[in-house]
Amino acid sequence: MRLFMFFRHGFCLLAGLSAMAFLGGCDPRREPVENFLEKHWQDPLPPQGAPPAAFSALEASLSVQSCAQCHARQFEGWKSSLHSKAMGPGIGWQLKLMSQEQGNACLRCHAPLAEQKALVALDQAWPNAPQHPIPEYVSRDLAHQGLTCASCHVRGHQRFGPPPRIEPSEGGPHGGFRVSKAFEDSRFCATCHQFPEDGPQIAGKLQEDTYRQWLASRFARGGAGKQTCQSCHMPDRQHLWRGIHDPTMTRKAIDVKLSIADLGGGNHEAVAEILNSGAGHHFPTYMVAKVELLFVRRDADGSVHEFGRQMIGWQVDTPITREIADTRIPAGEKRVFRQAFSAPENRDWEIEVILRVSPGEHYERIYRDSLQQANRLPFDAIELLRHALANVEGARYELMRIRAEKLP
Repeated sequence: MRLFMFFRHGFCLLAGLSAMAFLGGCDPRREPVENFLEKHWQDPLPPQGAPPAAFSALEASLSVQSCAQCHARQFEGWKSSLHSKAMGPGIGWQLKLMSQEQGNACLRCHAPLAEQKALVALDQAWPNAPQHPIPEYVSRDLAHQGLTCASCHVRGHQRFGPPPRIEPSEGGPHGGFRVSKAFEDSRFCATCHQFPEDGPQIAGKLQEDTYRQWLASRFARGGAGKQTCQSCHMPDRQHLWRGIHDPTMTRKAIDVKLSIADLGGGNHEAVAEILNSGAGHHFPTYMVAKVELLFVRRDADGSVHEFGRQMIGWQVDTPITREIADTRIPAGEKRVFRQAFSAPENRDWEIEVILRVSPGEHYERIYRDSLQQANRLPFDAIELLRHALANVEGARYELMRIRAEKLP
């Protein structure tokens, strides 16, 4: 049954301190990062439990809107990020087809809190859905909020965060917070952006391998040139997590040069050199996004002649079982794309390469393929699927145009 093949491969479609915070335990700032992360990202995360009796309803709440009351800047950034859309229609229609075990494997990163998983189980009528009433500190829409503030910052109703820039005064809300340098370490993000060695692979390559790609780059080296996931994707601690969906971020990742080689007899070759100068991982890192190179010749009379298309990206078939091509560019490396063309000898013309980005190209193919089999889908999944397809199609954009003049 081809429609459901990709579920079996583990790939789900689709980053101040009160002195009182340290009473009764060791200083977590001195705890090794790996020890902190092992506890912080348990799989699955345990429920928060009953909030402290002294907490107000606002302090106990896990909702992003509650956090926004004091952390408005972080909330505004998060609201515009893909983290806030982690439980959109792209995963919503798939959950209609999954068992609870399959769904929880995806929710581990898309909605990791135990309370979120419980709400999804209720929505999907899964067999192990909780029977008891929803706690007051859990808003009914918490599961649909995606990767929330609490996903990263709350465990057992205690708050955690990075070392403060300014020492806060005592007596703040929710008993202050515990500090860990793990929040400034790339390994914090690797929890969701790196599969283990025995994780799902295609052609011997892990489907999620961003952290290891970063480790192999110059950005992972110590010294002034080091760039962590956070310093690049959360500049000045902004909760933005911009990536290939954002044109400005993508332009910073690459340098493009276009030249022309004369092959004689009116035959030529356009040579596009793409250097991954700014991304600390492959460009693009996953199989989902693709960057298309469109080669065109523009004549003096205004006519435009397309003479080739090439792709940057890791192309895999829709069941996610077979690699078609891998033209991703590792960090710091260059890839050359050559395209032959002919042109009039005695007329003016110029060559242009247009870079177009499809951030969800792999999803587009899967969604279209699935809609061809809509008669095999639950009725309530079809509208979500159509919405998901419209979202990824609407995310396409033109990145840049580079011109090379005719050879002298």
